[in-house]
Amino acid sequence: MSDVQNSTEENKSLNTPSEVSYKHDDKPLNEIIAEKEANTKFSDFIGVVLLCLMISFGGFIFGFDTGTIGGFFNMGNFRKRFGSYHKGRKEYYFSNVRTGLLVSIFNVGCAFGGIILGGLSDKFGRKKSLSLVTGIYMVGILIQITSQPHKHVWVQYFIGRAISGLGNGAISVICPTFLAETAPANLRSVCVTFYQLMITLGIFIGYCCNYGTKQYSENTTAQWRVALGLCFAWALLMIFGLTLVPESARYLIQKDRLEDGKQSLAFLNKASEDDPIVQAEFDSILAAVEAENLAGQASYREIFSTKTKVFQRLIMGCVVQSLQQLSGDNFFFYYGTIVFAAVGLKDSFQTSIIIGVVNFFSTFCALYTVKRWGRRQVLLTGAITMVFCYVVFASVGVKKLYIGGYSPDAKTSKGAGNCMIVFTCFYIFCFANSWAGLAYVICSESYPLRVKNKCMAVASAFNWLWGFLISFFTPFITSAIHFSYGYVFMGCMIFAFFYVFFTIPETKGLTLEEVNEMWMDGVLPWKSTSWVPASKRGEGYDNEALKHDDKKGFRKFF
Repeated sequence: MSDVQNSTEENKSLNTPSEVSYKHDDKPLNEIIAEKEANTKFSDFIGVVLLCLMISFGGFIFGFDTGTIGGFFNMGNFRKRFGSYHKGRKEYYFSNVRTGLLVSIFNVGCAFGGIILGGLSDKFGRKKSLSLVTGIYMVGILIQITSQPHKHVWVQYFIGRAISGLGNGAISVICPTFLAETAPANLRSVCVTFYQLMITLGIFIGYCCNYGTKQYSENTTAQWRVALGLCFAWALLMIFGLTLVPESARYLIQKDRLEDGKQSLAFLNKASEDDPIVQAEFDSILAAVEAENLAGQASYREIFSTKTKVFQRLIMGCVVQSLQQLSGDNFFFYYGTIVFAAVGLKDSFQTSIIIGVVNFFSTFCALYTVKRWGRRQVLLTGAITMVFCYVVFASVGVKKLYIGGYSPDAKTSKGAGNCMIVFTCFYIFCFANSWAGLAYVICSESYPLRVKNKCMAVASAFNWLWGFLISFFTPFITSAIHFSYGYVFMGCMIFAFFYVFFTIPETKGLTLEEVNEMWMDGVLPWKSTSWVPASKRGEGYDNEALKHDDKKGFRKFF
């Protein structure tokens, strides 16, 4: 009994040091922390920001792959090495099946990699696991780049893309987690966004790489091997950079390496181990870890619980991740060069570079829009603007692009083609400012800590699944209905608008605990902007009014 009491006293001293010590000039700890944060300059954290950029480089690897793979199919040597020979036309070509398989198998690998390998970070740590799965990605790249001419050489390339997808899927799960646990508290929202920024930068650089290598002779494999070699080099650079990054403090504390965890926090916050900010963050992590340990390990059965509304949130996350893909972004990113070749451009690679630039710089705008207007309004606005873009893009493509109607040899209208390019760029701007990053933000904020990793893995799998389906079937669909394909994505975005309005609450400015409280309160999503946490409610606040709505039909929108 005395041992239990001693253990309890130890836990109290570990969990609540702020109640006992860390006062200065009779000021509470929270005031001391606020003063220190107010006096902290961004320049004090340049080193840590650079470390976060290195962690987020995993996003660059994925973006570079996305930016290069579509251009490969327009390169003569790539068609000669991995395509089929048409005796009648006396040329090499890719069938729709082979094109779809070579592009989409990467997404299948990502889906399995995220679920199977993403959990390695809880066993071996974020740092070691990220290096390990990056190594798996490099193995896949080596299999692709060493492809030698033989009858079924495309199968070797196919296997290589599947293995590199396994590695990248795990990277996409571990990187955001590692970023959130590494970034200083006052810069966390900015640093976590680096992952999405790196994806867009990778796409842009991939387009530029294709533009440079396409000028090589069709007799040299450098047309596509240079890009694959760079994929290997980027991964190697990331592994080297990770040697400079400290292990996650949360992982260290979870493994009872308390001193190492506190040293990691002190390093990241540029402070001593006794600093109030370091101690406060250490206490918070320790309390969360102990709460998890007391509850035991969560099973997959818990994510289907309707009583705690985890299952409702899981469904929401899966639908949001699916709709992000059904917005049609990968139609442009994977097949951009093919699409713009169809609108009559002689050098479609140049237009792809323009798309990459618009995508990258638009993501910077997203940092402001999400913070200024919140989640719901940005998602709703993004869905409506993308519907408008698809109406113009698809209508012009169907009615005006082909002079005299579509035929394989039909001439195209330059004016119609330019119009489609402009609205493609506008679409990319709208997508990058809304659904590109917010789908991940919504999921990361919605789940309780206990089942967060499991729910995130399932929701992300839906994203990769739809990515596979779209990238595989796009060649078949565009061959059959051409630019009418845009109407399919338009319909998906109309559905997305109504789904967001009726199911997704506003979580701007709320802590994770407050988000969970709001879900348990049963607040109507379209009234969630007026919701206030119980700890901050005034006398006149009516929480019951947010659970009911007497308005009928479309009146709910106004």
